Amino acid sequence: MRGAFFPVLLIVIGAGWLLNELNIMPEISWVVIIGLAVAGIAVLLIDGVNKSSIVLGPLLMGASLATFLGQYYGFGLSLQLPALMILLGLLLLLRRSRWISPSPHHFRKHKRQEPGIDA
Repeated sequence: MRGAFFPVLLIVIGAGWLLNELNIMPEISWVVIIGLAVAGIAVLLIDGVNKSSIVLGPLLMGASLATFLGQYYGFGLSLQLPALMILLGLLLLLRRSRWISPSPHHFRKHKRQEPGIDA
């Protein structure tokens, strides 16, 4: 179930966003904004702070903020996308820091099997 959580969440948020853009359900704005923020926080809580989550979690929270600023203050995509690109670049630099631990999935991939033990 854990592997399907984020794809399903992205589909729900995307559908809400699309319905909002089509003015079918204008009240859905808060669902998209809060959904993106919660998804970003959930990434950090579920995976912890590591080289994988340090990019995705804050980027989702940044997308939440950009969506809010776009919907309530009229910031267009011409401002939102460059700001998110800058945030992504900063997060990718932070990811390279030696103070950020590797992803737990990294250890599973590179786990060595001891000689003489059959799997």
